[in-house]
Amino acid sequence: MNTANKLLFLPLGGSGEIGMNLNLYCCNGKWLMVDCGISFADERAPGIDVIVPDASFIAEHKENLLGLIVTHAHEDHVGAVARLWKDFLCPVYCSPFTSEILHYKLSEEGILDLVDVNVVAPGSSLQLGDFHLDFVDLTHSIPEMQALLITTPYGKVMHSGDWKLDPDPVVGPVSDMDRMEDVTSGDVLAMICDSTNVFKHGVSGSEGDVKDSLDELLGRLKTGRVAVTTFASNIARVSAIAKIAEKHDRHVVLVGRSLIRMTEAAKKSGYLSDLPSFLKEQDAGYLPKEKMLLLCTGSQGEPRGAMARIAREDHPHVTLDKGDTVIFSSKVIPGNEKALFGLHNELTENGINVITESDEFVHVSGHPAREELERMYEIVKPQIAVPVHGEARHLSEHCNLALSLGVPIAIEIRNGDVLQLAPGAPEIIDRVPSGRLAVDAGGTTSLDGDFLSTRRKMIFNGSASAHLTISYDGKITKPPEVRLRGVVEEGNFPSLHKDLQDTIIKAHYDLSAKNRQQDLEVEKAASQAIRRFFRKLAGRRPITDVYVSREIEKEARAEG
Repeated sequence: MNTANKLLFLPLGGSGEIGMNLNLYCCNGKWLMVDCGISFADERAPGIDVIVPDASFIAEHKENLLGLIVTHAHEDHVGAVARLWKDFLCPVYCSPFTSEILHYKLSEEGILDLVDVNVVAPGSSLQLGDFHLDFVDLTHSIPEMQALLITTPYGKVMHSGDWKLDPDPVVGPVSDMDRMEDVTSGDVLAMICDSTNVFKHGVSGSEGDVKDSLDELLGRLKTGRVAVTTFASNIARVSAIAKIAEKHDRHVVLVGRSLIRMTEAAKKSGYLSDLPSFLKEQDAGYLPKEKMLLLCTGSQGEPRGAMARIAREDHPHVTLDKGDTVIFSSKVIPGNEKALFGLHNELTENGINVITESDEFVHVSGHPAREELERMYEIVKPQIAVPVHGEARHLSEHCNLALSLGVPIAIEIRNGDVLQLAPGAPEIIDRVPSGRLAVDAGGTTSLDGDFLSTRRKMIFNGSASAHLTISYDGKITKPPEVRLRGVVEEGNFPSLHKDLQDTIIKAHYDLSAKNRQQDLEVEKAASQAIRRFFRKLAGRRPITDVYVSREIEKEARAEG
């Protein structure tokens, strides 16, 4: 791909999906990366927790990679940096709070001393090659979200990151729209913009309003323990809950490692300094129920999150009893419904009161609704709209919105599309490899590769193995040994093993005399017979392994 004398945009994550953001800009052959995040696995990746983008393209061009800019500290923007940095070996630039979160991640990966992390003050500027970067404060559900105005010889690009226009964000400043208007100056070539809430009319809502609602709600809960679970990264929500708890004479107990880590990073960055001290989960048992507020991880029903462990009575320090209350101060992320509703039911069956956003006003989104998007387009006035951070339907609707607002060109893009922004009319000129990699023990593996395909087949179809003992002249000398795992309920088929042995033996003797002497041919015939047997019996296709042992010839045994 020729990258000389061009301005290109290339997403490798976050376009056609929500999460796992990784975006690349190229100017005159030099690349700039913006964000490097993770996604979380679902049932398609059994035994896998974390998904990272396939960044092999930029790894192959790392000698031309000027640096990585991290817009904010959410997992879907920063979570893959520590896991993938060795593929890039480039400097990293981020805000003070984001650098604290990244510090933890790099330490866990054992590469803290290797990575050149440069702390950039919010609202400042930076020059990297032909890229001049102006950082702009925008509110989000985490401190120090920085939009990027990227100025190049070919024009300006506004990269929004995740944002909203919150008039009362509780923690941190309001969105700096004066600076946004100043740096864009009505002369922006393209805006690469968040699409998450494009279907939501009006505005996303304010953290200040949620604080008032939670205050009123907690005032009604006079007895029993109160547990609140929210996203650990929502420092504004943490601050609001802590102040409300103090007002209602409750002590906040932090339950969950990510909450502890986030609050520590916030305090190191100058946030949460006006709050009473948090208590450790080990101290929860010493407080009267009505004096306690448990602030917990696990708002999405994660099996290893604190709230799920508490519901299972599997937490070493924290319990909930009949009459206690759990407030889910978070939205349901698509894909998490089954786990989360299962957790709600488990708590309810234990006599615990469950309150969600469908019951009370306990959550607002961190992403812009349509009125906020309209306001941003009114200020930035881009010639080209390129929606990102959304599934296909979000990107399509965002394009329609941009065109309706008078933007001349709107382009739907997907991971791997190479979009030439300038010179000339914008167009997708190429595609590069992209995709999703599962993080497993020892490294990463393709979601579509043999490893996870085999694991999925084992879960849904089980496994079957057989051991055949063959004589020197190709005869089976004893009944095949067969072992099954999760294929069928064996007790329902009394003659199962005998029938399966007969099937294997028949398949063996259907081979020619020559092929009965070839182990690979014997294994292949037996494997096919086993799979045909279970496909006919139960519609299953188990993972099948066959092992062959050869008896030595009579003469060799005699000589021995």
